[in-house]
Amino acid sequence: MKHRTKRLPVLAAAVAAAIVVLPSSAHAQTGGDHAGTLAALKTFQAAAGPGAAVLAGDATTSYSLAAGTGTINANLPIQPTDHFRIGSQTKPFTAAVVLQLVDEGRVSLDAPIETYLPGVVDGNGYHGDTITVRQLLQHTSGIPANDPPNPQASPDGTYTLAALVRDGLGHPPASAPGTAFAYSNTNYEILGLLIERITGLSVRQAITTRIIEPLGLAGTSFPAAGDRTVPAPAVHGYHGIRIGALNLWTDLGTALEPSIYSTSGAMISTLQDVTAFDRALVGGRLLSPATLAEMKKTVTVGGGLSYGLGVAAHTLPCGGTAWGHDGIVNGYYSETLVTADGRHASVVTNAHLATNAPIAQMYTLLDTALCETAP
Repeated sequence: MKHRTKRLPVLAAAVAAAIVVLPSSAHAQTGGDHAGTLAALKTFQAAAGPGAAVLAGDATTSYSLAAGTGTINANLPIQPTDHFRIGSQTKPFTAAVVLQLVDEGRVSLDAPIETYLPGVVDGNGYHGDTITVRQLLQHTSGIPANDPPNPQASPDGTYTLAALVRDGLGHPPASAPGTAFAYSNTNYEILGLLIERITGLSVRQAITTRIIEPLGLAGTSFPAAGDRTVPAPAVHGYHGIRIGALNLWTDLGTALEPSIYSTSGAMISTLQDVTAFDRALVGGRLLSPATLAEMKKTVTVGGGLSYGLGVAAHTLPCGGTAWGHDGIVNGYYSETLVTADGRHASVVTNAHLATNAPIAQMYTLLDTALCETAP
């Protein structure tokens, strides 16, 4: 989300580095000219990673545009079916499963988390009987951000959800429950424990069987702990800086252990799949009308954004609201937004920039793509 000032950390050492001058050309894979979106994409990529791409359209058609490259020192524009780490775009998947459990009568939004996870949210100023499921979903629990995380690793170098939660709750509350918005990965890691307790499945299994498989998202996965690969075809993720026309990029390769983010940010997907998921979620294919309405009840964040239950509401300059989430994780910066009438725009760049993340340029790109097709 663009209101965040801190970014998810680079956790491991570099694999390789190179200084390259990137081409500024962009091209369309499908669809028409879309000159405004193309220009906004070029501006975004010039401030972003080695490459960038957008998949956009309306209720009946989609097109894709790319600038730069998905692999440095090569001419490999990012394709809509290329895989990348989606970071916090994982949160709407987690929220969707929790809200399905609400629809099934197995979880109540306004029940305290203590009801389902006794003793888990306790101590250091926390009381599980005062924090509700809704507040965890909406980041109004009072639990602060935990960047960078520092959980206790398992002997094999992976991390359990319980360890992530203990680490997050090691920071004292930022506010009383229900009184303020504070974006926190720990909220969604607690929700991961909730999913496992109620379903009897691992969160990986629950998200796969409830969301990924029913929607036919063949390019989407929740990596197993210890699986640091990004499936082919993969967008290479980089960390780096820009110095004029020169760019210093470090290939992060398999640096990230996905279990350190789990239900807050571990998933892998494609532009095509995250668009399909968000359209299904906002379009009511995954939730009942009543629960979907609860998802869309928001609290104000600022900067034209408000936050519902696992999704952000972004006010468009051409009028109306788009729903979705961003993701910032080692090597990638992405976001997907969809509207009720079927317009959609999903963007990715393959860099975690050390400074000057191109937040404004990304939102200009998303706004342009969504408003070009406004009715």
